[in-house]
Amino acid sequence: MARGATNRLMTTAGLAALLCATTTTALAQATTPSAQTAASDVAAVDEAEGPSVSEVTVTARRRSENVQEVPIAVSVVGANTLEAQGAYNINRLTQLQPTLQFYSTNPRNTFINIRGIGAPFGLTNDGFEQGVGIYIDQVYYNRIASATLDFVDVEQVEVLRGPQGTLYGKNTTAGAINITTRPPSFEFEGKAEVSLGNYGFKQGKASVSGPLSETVAARLSVSNTDRRGTIYNVATNQHVNSQDNLGVRATVLWQPSDDLNFTLTGDYNLQNPICCAQIYARVGTTQRALNRQYAALTARFPGYRVPSTNPFDRLTDLDAPIAARNEHGGVSGKVEWDVGPGTLTSVTAWRYWDWGPKNDRDFTGLPVYTKVNNPTKQDQYTQEFRYNYDGETLNFVAGLFAFHQKIRTSGVQQTGTAASAWLLAPTSALSNNPAVLNNLLAENDIRLDNTSLAAFGKVNWKVSDRFTVSPGIRINYDKKEGLYDSVVTGTASTGARVRVSNDPTSPLFTDPWVAAQRGVQASKFFEVDFSDWNVSYDINLAYEITDDINAYATYARSFKTGGVNLNGVPNLASGLPALEVAKIDPEKVNHFEAGLKTQLWDRRATFNVSAFYTDIKDFQASVISNISGSNVLRGYLANADKARSKGVEFDLSVQPSERFSVYASGAYTDAKWIKFVDAPCPPELAGGGTGTPPGPPATPGANSPANCDVSGQRMPGISKWAFSWGAEYNVPATLLGREGEVYAGYDANYRSKFSSNASRSIYTDIDSYSLHNFRVGFRTDEFNIFGWVRNAFDEEYFESLAVTPGNTGLISAQMPDPRTWGLTLKAEF
Repeated sequence: MARGATNRLMTTAGLAALLCATTTTALAQATTPSAQTAASDVAAVDEAEGPSVSEVTVTARRRSENVQEVPIAVSVVGANTLEAQGAYNINRLTQLQPTLQFYSTNPRNTFINIRGIGAPFGLTNDGFEQGVGIYIDQVYYNRIASATLDFVDVEQVEVLRGPQGTLYGKNTTAGAINITTRPPSFEFEGKAEVSLGNYGFKQGKASVSGPLSETVAARLSVSNTDRRGTIYNVATNQHVNSQDNLGVRATVLWQPSDDLNFTLTGDYNLQNPICCAQIYARVGTTQRALNRQYAALTARFPGYRVPSTNPFDRLTDLDAPIAARNEHGGVSGKVEWDVGPGTLTSVTAWRYWDWGPKNDRDFTGLPVYTKVNNPTKQDQYTQEFRYNYDGETLNFVAGLFAFHQKIRTSGVQQTGTAASAWLLAPTSALSNNPAVLNNLLAENDIRLDNTSLAAFGKVNWKVSDRFTVSPGIRINYDKKEGLYDSVVTGTASTGARVRVSNDPTSPLFTDPWVAAQRGVQASKFFEVDFSDWNVSYDINLAYEITDDINAYATYARSFKTGGVNLNGVPNLASGLPALEVAKIDPEKVNHFEAGLKTQLWDRRATFNVSAFYTDIKDFQASVISNISGSNVLRGYLANADKARSKGVEFDLSVQPSERFSVYASGAYTDAKWIKFVDAPCPPELAGGGTGTPPGPPATPGANSPANCDVSGQRMPGISKWAFSWGAEYNVPATLLGREGEVYAGYDANYRSKFSSNASRSIYTDIDSYSLHNFRVGFRTDEFNIFGWVRNAFDEEYFESLAVTPGNTGLISAQMPDPRTWGLTLKAEF
């Protein structure tokens, strides 16, 4: 562990010691942890009347409501569940939420989907947004990399499934994740938590809150996580894919009167691991010439062998430096003023994101690429005004929202001495000369200015005591201005350093070395802007069948804003960029949903079920297309004609007694491309010649189609079946003179097979797997100590598989955690 991480952990642990006493963190719902993953997230005990389900309050519709009365599919995970199951970031939520998918090879290359939709697999591009909105304390986090932080003093996490465009904005076509942290308290309180585990795992959390005066209260929270990597790099003799996370959050609450609150919050987060390595998973045969596939290419370097062809040996030999420094933070101010029958709310926020990566993008121990780094800086400003009116038969939310974002990326890509042999055709004499492609250097300047304005409203009209109609609308304006400037320089056959250009009039254009370099990468410049108006609207119908059974139906028309391609675009025959594909059209979504929310058995059980059908027109995805007048195929972001996701979900929690609780959640999701005719081809149909007809798959030297029609195929990243389940049992006990309870918990999840490539491939399907976690401990009102083991049976599976560049057949893997175990001590007073 790095000295800085050690010092941070010692500081956190020291604060934990100062906070003294230990206990399990109490939820507002006072629940047992294992039952909280169901839709109501609760199973509380009323000592006078026996076990019952208590009310859980959510803000899914920008007002406080009982989750069972909200006519949308929403799952709530409380603080106890997050802590008991080690779900300390969004990634780990996927084990609790069957409909949530999270894929990440590093913070910037992160995708969050709900019900299989939200973001495409493939290209990372700052010129478009994801379809799952992330909100922390009502502040919108636009770039997903800035939301990959450890949770710091979180009270609960709401996962809203289905389009949320009316209240949550333009880019929530798949849903939203609404995270709420603990507010300051006017009673002095503190808590602490320390965890130790294998792989050098060390985690400390601490929080203290109390009054500063009669009208001012404050809360200070800190979290630090450190663990050595689970993959060993034989080239650098170090463990990689480590964890080194620090989070600090401070909040001050001023209540000058009963009807006026001011909340000021600041946070700072730093992730600085030795990361991120994707390792050798397998090799598949493509249609590239046999002498340009992986086995033949590595044979050109005598003595080179991959450290292991078994990915579960967790070995790599990446020779370029790797890093994933991810720093982000910000300040927000919230004002809540009770005005007559309603509340006026203002939320003002500034956030920044500073991303400092280093990558090895040839995925080998050979110096093909020595640098592929795209450091990025972002500033984001948001302002929201809302008025919530409460009446007996009518209530509504109306508001205005403004957003501005500035992103600046200064990237570099550099090749090494192995590039000529790896990237040029072996039949060319130039491939035997390392100097031809050595130090081919691309310096990139990529800029985006993004502005959005919106007005929105949502009405709840109680037609009768049991029937409520809730229409909503949002009008949104977006403007994006992008710039892409890549300056590529290489060495000409004369020994001079020259600009590598697609311009036929440029000096040394016909030089054989420069021509070879141009085939790998060439200079490019373009500017592009996008602006558009859009309208989202929805209507919810809610009917209270009985006091404990609620039915609802929803129709939503939503959209995801258009964008601009900031990873480059194909060239025309003239060498100029094809600006006609530099813009990405908005996604248009039609969504239908119906569900039941029930509480049964004297509220000992909660069972919620929903069915949904979502059509997406112009789904934003990676495409391959021949631009008119160009002979070059290149991938870029554009629009698939139509995609669809439909399915059924359920959440169940039962607490038959105060000693036992059980939960289960499940989802059947059928997500398909309805019409997508110009998709990238899978590796077995790529890399070959351009003639017709296309040859058989996985046949070296055969002709390859220009693109592939994947209409009717399953969309990537989504399992048809997914489940989470678990239970907890406790018995009264006395330990060291303290009365409490001994408890044991079990939590598990299952996902069926899914595709890990933009177009389904025989090489990138990930087989079904299940993970099983156990914990056992002792807790009182004053402390909680428990041991845990996660992935207890050491399941061997992949988080994702990716086709590496060049159609060589090499498939890389993003590896999950192996079996981990440890001990946690929690404290509260």
